[in-house]
This record gives sequence, C-alpha cells and structure tokens, in this order.
Amino acid sequence: ILAKKQLNAGAVGITCQKIGEAEVMFDSGINDILVATNVLGAAKSGRLESLRRKVSVKLCADNPVVLRAYSEVAKQAGEVIDVLVECDTGQKRAGVETPDEVLQLAQLIKEDPRLNFVGLMFYPTIDGWHESQRFLDQTLNGLINLKTLPEIISTGGTPNFVNIGKLRGATEHRAGTCIFNDLMMVKAGYSTLEDCALTIFSSVVSRAGADRGILDSGSKSLTSDTGDLRGYGHIIEYPDACIFKLAEEHGFMDLSNCSNKPELGEIVRVIPNHVCVAVNMVEHLVAIQGDEIVDLI
Repeated sequence: ILAKKQLNAGAVGITCQKIGEAEVMFDSGINDILVATNVLGAAKSGRLESLRRKVSVKLCADNPVVLRAYSEVAKQAGEVIDVLVECDTGQKRAGVETPDEVLQLAQLIKEDPRLNFVGLMFYPTIDGWHESQRFLDQTLNGLINLKTLPEIISTGGTPNFVNIGKLRGATEHRAGTCIFNDLMMVKAGYSTLEDCALTIFSSVVSRAGADRGILDSGSKSLTSDTGDLRGYGHIIEYPDACIFKLAEEHGFMDLSNCSNKPELGEIVRVIPNHVCVAVNMVEHLVAIQGDEIVDLI
C-alpha cells in the first residue's frame, strides 16, 4: 500500500533490501524492483530463481562470488539478470572502493551471457559527493573503453535529499526513511519532529518512583538502535522525559527533568530513533487521521 502511494506520487520504482520484500512488491503488482544488496542465501535456496522467472528484478553486486551466484540463477531460470555494481565512496559498508574494481566486475558481467550490466549504485556520505563525482568520472572513462555504459546511476538515501542534483550523471535517487522520518532524520536536519509520521503508542504501566516510570514498549518495538542519540525515543507528550534503558518489552523512563509527569495508565506517543527497524518489528500499522483510525496497513 505504502509503496504504491509512492509510485502514484511519482516514484519510478521500488528499492528492496532482500528477496522477501521483493516478492511482496511483485505480488502487489509492482514490477520495477531493485534489490540493493548482495543476494547469496536466496540465490542458493532457489527463491531468487523463482522470483526471476516472474519479474525482471535488478540486483546489485560488489564481488565475483555474488556474480557467479547470479549467473547460476539466471541459467536455471533461463533468463538474463540485470546487475548494478555497488560503489563505496565513504560509507564503508558494502561496495567496491576503486574504479578499477568496478571495471573488473563490469568486464566479468560483460563476458557472461546470462548477466547484463545496467548501472552503478552509490550511497555517498553527506559531505562526500565531490569524492563520489571523481569516482564516477573515472569509472565512466573506463567503461567507455570497455564499451559498456550504465543506463542507471543510482544515489541515496533520505539524508542526501539535500544533495539531489549534485552528482552529474545520476539518473535516480533511492530514499526510504522519508516515508515516515524519525529522530535520526531530525538530528540530520532533514526533518522536524512534526514531520515524523510514525509513532509508537505506549502505556505507562508503572510509576514506582517519583522520577521514574515504565512503558510497555521495549526493544521489540522501539529497537535498541540509539542512532547516536540520547535515549531510545522521543515522548511527544513529555519531551523532557528520557527513555534511558530498554528491556525486551519495557522502556525505562527518567522523569527527573519533567515539570509535569505522566500518570499511571496514561498512553503516550513515542517517535523512535530509527523508524526502519521499528516498522520491521510489526505486522500491522494503524493509520490515524486526526483522532480517528482510518486504515489498518
């Protein structure tokens, strides 16, 4: 539902992190799908083959081992698989670190009749777009010599919306957190608290001390991801409260800085530090407009 809203608003495709997500998107009628990670487990289990028989999903790779797995899947499915090479220009996550490595992988893809080189994928750091441009320019010069040019040059993510248009040659931008926003995006300066669309409704189940309280939301809903922030979420009704510790099912509140403090049984709304993880922990989202429940997603 949410992916289709984005497509209806102008998005040109959907990015997924795993084959299970891509399967859901395809079953919902979405056909332009990029899986933005190396896929090995699903390639070996047969799930990727099954999906590729149905839809021309685009995959990413940063090493020859993954390319060999994709080639075998393509052989089994009797299809050609489109591949983007992931490039690291500072995030230090996945991705090759030099243009020469890109060219080596592009050559392997070119030599394999079951694979099709379609592009490059970047996730630059906020202040690393100059380095990304240098990386891209060098890579494109090498690809010209290989007579293999990318159709797609993909950038990301939500914090980098401020940099849209700064990478010459980019054809698309992948952003996920912006659909809800969270405290990490507030810290990054991309959004405000008012822009955060997802909150976790939690009950105050204990007030055993004057300056402390317990919520019935813990690491299974708020997640243990601090995002280099103070505490584990922002309580809208009590902004000076701090959720300083989590158990699996409970959040521990420090209320010493609050002039007004929540009552036992009160329901509060918590904006999580990292909404992506929070959404991944639940099966349903309750859509609220004003004071009314309008949908169950």
